[in-house]
Amino acid sequence: MKINKYPSKQIWSEFVKRPIIKTEEITEIIVEIFSKVKENGDQALIDFNKKFDKAQIENINVSEDEIENAERLINGDLKNAIHQAKENITKFHASQITKIEKIETTKGVVCWRENRAIEKVGIYIPGGTAPLFSTVLMLAIPAQLAGCKEIILCTPPDKNGNINPAILYTARLCGVKKIFKTGGAQAIAAMTFGTESVPKVYKIFGPGNQFVVAAKDFAQKYNVAIDMPAGPSEVLVIADEKAIPEYCAADLLSQAEHGSDSQVIFISTDLRILNETIEELKKQIKELPRNDFAQQSLNNSHFILLNSADEALEFSNLYAPEHLILAIENFEKYIDKIQNVGSVFLGNYSCESAGDYASGTNHTLPTNGFAKNYSGVSLDSFVKKITFQNLSQEGLQNLGKTIEIMAEAEGLLAHKNAVSIRLK
Repeated sequence: MKINKYPSKQIWSEFVKRPIIKTEEITEIIVEIFSKVKENGDQALIDFNKKFDKAQIENINVSEDEIENAERLINGDLKNAIHQAKENITKFHASQITKIEKIETTKGVVCWRENRAIEKVGIYIPGGTAPLFSTVLMLAIPAQLAGCKEIILCTPPDKNGNINPAILYTARLCGVKKIFKTGGAQAIAAMTFGTESVPKVYKIFGPGNQFVVAAKDFAQKYNVAIDMPAGPSEVLVIADEKAIPEYCAADLLSQAEHGSDSQVIFISTDLRILNETIEELKKQIKELPRNDFAQQSLNNSHFILLNSADEALEFSNLYAPEHLILAIENFEKYIDKIQNVGSVFLGNYSCESAGDYASGTNHTLPTNGFAKNYSGVSLDSFVKKITFQNLSQEGLQNLGKTIEIMAEAEGLLAHKNAVSIRLK
């Protein structure tokens, strides 16, 4: 880990850099995978399962028997936890449903906007070292609330050709009926082109490794939309003298354990808190099963001492983290100063894990600095917004002259005539 005390603003740009990913080699692999899936369909997915996931299967469709068996494998405590999380996530996302409001902009001219669900959406769920059944909740729930007609789920099988039972249980709970055993870039290609089994979708959602991220980017060349550019997980924690080092260390490690390419940044305005948090990290990391991932992540991370919370937030806005934790006193007075971040956690008890699982907010968030221009997934991510207008005869008379003058000034006389012919 890299410790920096009172660095000048001139060198902040060095601290906001993310780990560099070599894209040239990845792009070549993605192009080949897409080509094979487009040409060979299901067979390509079966071959890639064997090549990348060491899974020998002949059918990529998840059967009803497999889903029912998964339900039997889930213990009651986990079922209850998933149900409570589903309730909270549903409640929060349902609050985002908007009412239609008709606006009379000029007498006789009425405009409004309505939502229409994206009809076919694909959700990608990582299933390797961390099978993210929580992401099923985060994506399927708003998709259902939005009214998406078809929800396709792709997730990689294990070596025995099985899907993690928690993923299958959560998918059924959220009304997802079409589930396929395919992962990585090949799953994104399948949802982009469609295969004999996997339907083509209009928009793809979900996190993944660097190959999945690159594949989603590549899918856009084929008129498939994606939720956002997203990469390795990241968190920035800002702590003052009232922060609790034990909690801060736990939050940093909760992101660091995602993978070796995850990044954590800790900023404190108090030297004691900085030092004690580092000591806590060293203690807690020993107890983690995924401590190898966490340690590699910490090696790429920064621990910074700054003069004030205002300065720390200035740094945060430059970094634009996926997650921001304000472990500071009187955090309310700093909320307005937060500009660029995916999701914010306020106070010593608002651990980032709450948002990851069950508080209700969505955990599919922009990373790699994209919080400067992207939002996290919400109900809006699953809808298109269509505008409507209705002009009465009186409305066109009231607005017509304005339109004619503007159209003529742009040299678009057919536009002008479309009004003039009606005014006659």
